[in-house]
Amino acid sequence: MPFLLRAAVVGGVAHHMGTRSQAARDQSAAQQQQIDDLQDQQAQAPAPAAAAPAGAEDGMAKLTQLKSLLDQGVLTQAEFDMQKQKILMSM
Repeated sequence: MPFLLRAAVVGGVAHHMGTRSQAARDQSAAQQQQIDDLQDQQAQAPAPAAAAPAGAEDGMAKLTQLKSLLDQGVLTQAEFDMQKQKILMSM
């Protein structure tokens, strides 16, 4: 009987770990998709003119969206900093 109990516990732990691993992979994939989407938006946006205030407004909108992703925990601080720098360089 102890063997069956041990097997059940081991099986339960393995199932739990597998479920957690899948959830982590799903979250990572979602984060990567959001980063890719943001990069696509940046690549498709026309280069702002040197003195175009509309470009600054667009950049601010992107920064706001980026900060929201950071606050939601979708982006790490390093990812946020990297994307923020790209946006600021394009303004």
